[in-house]
Amino acid sequence: MDLFFLGTGAGMPAKLRNVTSIALKLLEERGAIWLFDCGEATQHQILHTSIKPRRIEKIFITHLHGDHLYGLPGLLSSRSFQGGESEVTIYGPKGIKEYIHLSLSISQSYLKYPINVIEIEEGIIFEDDQFIVEAGLLDHGIPSYGYRVVEKDKPGTLLAEKLKAAGVKPGPIFKKIKNGERVVLEDGRVIEPEEFLGPPQRGRIVTILGDTRVCENALKLAKNADILVHEATFSKGEEHLAFKYFHSTTKQAAEIALQADCKKLCLTHISSRYERNAWQELVQEAAETFPNTLIAEDFKEIHIPSK
Repeated sequence: MDLFFLGTGAGMPAKLRNVTSIALKLLEERGAIWLFDCGEATQHQILHTSIKPRRIEKIFITHLHGDHLYGLPGLLSSRSFQGGESEVTIYGPKGIKEYIHLSLSISQSYLKYPINVIEIEEGIIFEDDQFIVEAGLLDHGIPSYGYRVVEKDKPGTLLAEKLKAAGVKPGPIFKKIKNGERVVLEDGRVIEPEEFLGPPQRGRIVTILGDTRVCENALKLAKNADILVHEATFSKGEEHLAFKYFHSTTKQAAEIALQADCKKLCLTHISSRYERNAWQELVQEAAETFPNTLIAEDFKEIHIPSK
């Protein structure tokens, strides 16, 4: 599981930071990529990476400001020419369905694969046997959501040598026990999986927030996250501007991470007013409150290790 930042700037493209888009790479977990926001020129950014658009399975749009979705019609169209045939599900606030439909129909774009557009409300918006995704409404000028991605716990390591010592041969029975299934052997013995598995492997939690002021839902979505990706459009001391424009400061992001007991904080959505030589100062502002802080940069990748 890796986070790859395709764009990390606020408002409009800049020389050092493109507008927002984040790829959650789940290649080992499900052979797929989930995209969070798709600002202008996201597909251009992808060209400089190893990311394959045909692997994009889901796209989560936080809100309908242009710097978070102007790249979506182009990416969807190009995916058809890049071998994409599998369905893409797109989640976003009310209006995302009309935006996509009009963009593709007016430009007469034909997709060679199906898309499923889901206009979300608060709560669990996706769940399967691997992941749960929860959405929460934040505090911004228009409806803006944060997403909490929870990986479900996995069974512990199979104690193969212990099974062999009990007279069980490697094969289908090993797989059943690994999957947590109770097995009755030919001789009548019952194999309980918990006796032959190590401790369960706890799932990881990734929280990615859209644009927001400090709010209760940001704290709720970030609770115990392995990594919190939080906007930091403004520096410490500019709380009045942050409030006026419905954004957050470096210090406010750090306070959320601290209160939520996160393991790591990554600042993003950085205003172009802060040049490269000021980026480390932004990190230090947040680190005064939450030491394990880093700042996102275009093409930066963060690995999220298993627990």
